[in-house]
Amino acid sequence: QVQLVESGGGLVQAGGSLRLACAVSGSTVSITGINWFRQAPGKEREFVAAINSRGSVTSYTNAVKGRFTISRDNAKNMVYLQMNSLKPEDTAVYYCNAEATYSRTYWGQGTQVTVSS
Repeated sequence: QVQLVESGGGLVQAGGSLRLACAVSGSTVSITGINWFRQAPGKEREFVAAINSRGSVTSYTNAVKGRFTISRDNAKNMVYLQMNSLKPEDTAVYYCNAEATYSRTYWGQGTQVTVSS
């Protein structure tokens, strides 16, 4: 089992920054990758960013490229999402997701990000 706990959400003005954190615990050796997803009101959950187990490979949805940065500190079992130049359309609940061996997947409870115009 893997447990994920997100933090760092909040209310910020457009153009501002936030850093989300995902604390990972449990069977961390089984994790093959960590993703961030988000879900805005009335919309489906969508992929935001991903990082592999070593932190050597990252990917982003086009909407956040150049503004968001995903990183991880394996010594602390933490994954971060640095969000800069935030826009109102970034408003959503942000979820940490872990992919593990045997096609297992785990989700955190989410953290709310609200960007005011």
